[in-house]
Amino acid sequence: MIKQLQEAINHILLGKEEVVRLAITCLLADGHLLLEDIPGMGKTTLSQALAYFIGMEYQRIQFTSDLLPSDVLGVSVFNDEQKKFQFHKGPIFSQLILCDEINRATPKTQSALLEAMEERQVTVDSKTLTLPSPFFVIATQNPIYQTGTYPLPESQLDRFLMRITIGYPPPEAERKLLRSNNSRADLFAQSTVTNAKQLQRLQQKVREVTVSDLMLDYVQALLYASRSHDWFNHGLSPRAGNAIIRSAQAYALIDTRNFIRPDDVQAILPAVVNHRLIIRQSENQLTPAALLLEAVEVPI
Repeated sequence: MIKQLQEAINHILLGKEEVVRLAITCLLADGHLLLEDIPGMGKTTLSQALAYFIGMEYQRIQFTSDLLPSDVLGVSVFNDEQKKFQFHKGPIFSQLILCDEINRATPKTQSALLEAMEERQVTVDSKTLTLPSPFFVIATQNPIYQTGTYPLPESQLDRFLMRITIGYPPPEAERKLLRSNNSRADLFAQSTVTNAKQLQRLQQKVREVTVSDLMLDYVQALLYASRSHDWFNHGLSPRAGNAIIRSAQAYALIDTRNFIRPDDVQAILPAVVNHRLIIRQSENQLTPAALLLEAVEVPI
């Protein structure tokens, strides 16, 4: 089923096999995904393809500077007939949420997502409401140098299991895109691959993938390296360590393996840690993940 899902999305998002695999990894690991890129690179297409092929309820929220938290969570409206307030659910009450251009909204609206992403629930009018399951947030973000953007705070960034960049397509794939009339029409002309219940079963299988003591030593060594060197403003948290493990388990499951290897950790590490670490000083231009991988010996 996972391979079918990969093939189906690769048919829509051309030339981006590793991006697709990482997006599916994030979904299987039951995390949330941040896509950072310039407009027109296929961020919305990727989110639509994931929702469509899995058969998940899908809502898109366009984040703007005047968007209010109630526009995301919902609002209570007074019912004249019943003489009481009734809560009208917002778009957050869906299975896959696309938060488009999340960094164009104010910090107040951005923070409305924190409880939803971490606890899978929202609190409105002193009442706690459970969100649907599965619940997957894909947020798109424009580069911070673009006008009208608000940088996401570290607490918000930490709620995203992964951050990935799609990037420009290779020449052959771009040629096919230029010849194609409408890739989104091609998407909705195809059949779904699975459903939300099967996805939940796969998410449970991810937790059953074996993590040996040797691999735990490797992950702990990466965490220690992030804290013991003076490269970063602060080191990786225990939550980041759990994110590395879960992502590696999901990445291994895609290969139908029930154990993780060092190359699983190496493959997912940039997407998991680069948005969590701020480089303070470095003698070269390496990314945070590259610095850690260079500093820590690979177990044999």
